[in-house]
Amino acid sequence: MSFEMDPSVNVRGGPLQSCSRDPMTGFFRSGACDTCAEDAGHHTVCAVMTDEFLAFSKYVGNDLSTPRPEYDFPGLKAGDRWCVCASRFLQAHDGGCAPRVNMDATHERTLDVVPLEVLETYALDAEDPLV
Repeated sequence: MSFEMDPSVNVRGGPLQSCSRDPMTGFFRSGACDTCAEDAGHHTVCAVMTDEFLAFSKYVGNDLSTPRPEYDFPGLKAGDRWCVCASRFLQAHDGGCAPRVNMDATHERTLDVVPLEVLETYALDAEDPLV
């Protein structure tokens, strides 16, 4: 099945950068947080995992830390970058445990769910390591 991908534009209006190839992330498993109409979860926020966020995500029903070989999913650990659902990111923000965000690798469709001002609160600065 083939999906028509939305334009690869980040929340700053520039070209969407890669989020992670190790582990390989994204709705399309291309390394980028690209999206399409069929991506109901808006897997568009390039987030740097923390133990706190991983625990929160598991608590609310999305275990990202346990490997799932049947889905070719290695399980995530603190420091990994991953395209997370925009609504989950906003939920983590509301819960006080949102992770840092690579703005250049976060798709503009995120703005349909998360206000830019909220994203900017968690933005990695250029000098921050992207683990």
